[in-house]
Formats: sequence, structure tokens, C-alpha cells
Amino acid sequence: MKSNLQVTFLKLHSGLFKIASELCTLCGAYVALIIFSHGEKVFSFGHINVETIINRYLSQIPLQNNGILQFIEAYRNAKVRKLNALLTRMNDALDIEKNRCNEFEPAAK
Repeated sequence: MKSNLQVTFLKLHSGLFKIASELCTLCGAYVALIIFSHGEKVFSFGHINVETIINRYLSQIPLQNNGILQFIEAYRNAKVRKLNALLTRMNDALDIEKNRCNEFEPAAK
């Protein structure tokens, strides 16, 4: 049986990775996250990758902005915009359905 410490760690570590991913996706941030569990397991997340971000931090050298990186960034940004638009439409549709359910709830009682 997992201890409370392990359960809490699993929940929080996945939440941290989700937030780090959102920072990368929504803000264009470069993020490196390294977590050591109580059992000394290592978990890492990095955009572009952990090693590149750590090396950049240690040397304070900006990432090279060559054509390939710019193309990848433009593609990623376009994809993110499409996904955000889809998410907005889905949330709007969900709100409409919730309102419909709320309209029928009093009639059912």
C-alpha cells in the first residue's frame, strides 16, 4: 500500500509537470524541472530539453535563434492557437449544455 507521502508526491509532481508544460505552451517559456522523489527516483521535464536549459542557465548564453528553431516555434505557436481556439469552443459548448441541464432540473423535481 502506498504511503500518504507517495500519493501526495505523485499528485503534486504531475501537477508541477502540467504547470511547467502550460508555461512552455502558453507563454513560450523555456522550463527545466527536476524532482527527486523520497525514494531518490529522478523525474525531469524540459522544454526544449533539460540539459539545454540547464546549460543555458549555467552559462547565461541565449539559445541560438537559427531558422530551424524559428520554424519549429512558428509551427508550435500555430498549433497552440488552434488548440486554444478548440478548447474555447468546447468550453462554450459545455457551458451551453450545463445551462440546458439546469433548465430541465427544476422541471424533473
